[in-house]
Amino acid sequence: MATNLYTVITREQAIASFEEYELPIIQQDEQRLGHIDTVARSEAWSNYVDSLWQNRQISDWQLENWDHPDCTEDQ
Repeated sequence: MATNLYTVITREQAIASFEEYELPIIQQDEQRLGHIDTVARSEAWSNYVDSLWQNRQISDWQLENWDHPDCTEDQ
């Protein structure tokens, strides 16, 4: 689907955007729960990367090769 793209965002850009827009929502739930929810963080990252791919912002290679960033780990 996203092959032969002329421009893509970098992994660093994707992580920064995820940390700014997606992670705070998860952190609100974590405060209520009283612990870090690494499953929710991991799932949110996977969904976020998939949406970037579907919107042609990252390539097939990026989708298949990006691992989860540190912010999805128990910190």
